[in-house]
Amino acid sequence: MADKERNVSEHTTTTTTTGGGGVGMGIIVGALVVVVAGIIWFLMAGGDVDGSSDVNISVEEPGAAAEGAAEGAADAVNDAADDATTAD
Repeated sequence: MADKERNVSEHTTTTTTTGGGGVGMGIIVGALVVVVAGIIWFLMAGGDVDGSSDVNISVEEPGAAAEGAAEGAADAVNDAADDATTAD
């Protein structure tokens, strides 16, 4: 019998992958979340974006009705105190 020559080639392939591809996307998403949260906080805290939320407060002196109410309350307290001390 005749020997046939056999050509045998051995190939070894090594594939190496490195991680970290999702880190950039995570940083972008995190930054967007912080920006949106900051905008919401600013608006909920009464942020004045267009100048339309100006508040004017004026305080006026109380009139005669307030003075009469204070005197009436004082009389009621005195009456209650007298009733409490003269109770049986």
